[in-house]
Amino acid sequence: MSATSETLRVDIWSDVVCPWCAIGKANLDAALVEFAHSDNVEIIWHSYELDPTAPAARQGNYVGMLAKKYGTSPEEAQGMIDRMTATGAECGVEFQFDRVQPGNTFDAHRVIHLGAARGIQTQVKERFLRGYLSEGEAIGLPEVVERLAIDAGLDADEVAAVLTTDAFADEVRIDEATAASMQVTGVPFFVFDRRLAVAGAQPPEVLLQVLDRVWSEREPALDVIIEGEVCGPEGCD
Repeated sequence: MSATSETLRVDIWSDVVCPWCAIGKANLDAALVEFAHSDNVEIIWHSYELDPTAPAARQGNYVGMLAKKYGTSPEEAQGMIDRMTATGAECGVEFQFDRVQPGNTFDAHRVIHLGAARGIQTQVKERFLRGYLSEGEAIGLPEVVERLAIDAGLDADEVAAVLTTDAFADEVRIDEATAASMQVTGVPFFVFDRRLAVAGAQPPEVLLQVLDRVWSEREPALDVIIEGEVCGPEGCD
């Protein structure tokens, strides 16, 4: 099989409560529309918990939560929210921060790994992002995770089995350990073809440039190590 017919893998570390992760995904989707080899791209989602110590459900509004987390005033926190809302709208992502219900995302990440095992990982990821950021779903509650996962196409019995056991816990921890080994301190974090990394929600044109570069660099350059007499358009040596 030639290099150009192989799959270009894109590994993405992100969290389902991360607005910039949703924007990053939308920007990658837009880049793939313009990428000539998009049919050969495989996306793999990896777990990253922004707050592993978060309770299943957290009280308070999003403005207050951001202000406390970053040590800013409510006005500054609202400015951050307004910026994310405007940026999301530009790439077709609707944020409803007034409805957000923060919570622990460990169970959601485990179910995303179930989605990978069933071939619908991206659909599950998308459903969780939309549920939390646009629909006000309490993503830390198991019953909410279960309902959204089923809505994304997973089998109800399989989802229930994951949520009542420690299934895929090791996979989540491995993802997080890998991120730590790469010194990832924020998400989204993209790794293209296991050799070129991009941090943050970059614009579609930047991601398209990366895709084109990675694809072109996969073409092996011929190194002529022995030369002899040849014939060309102008005759033979």
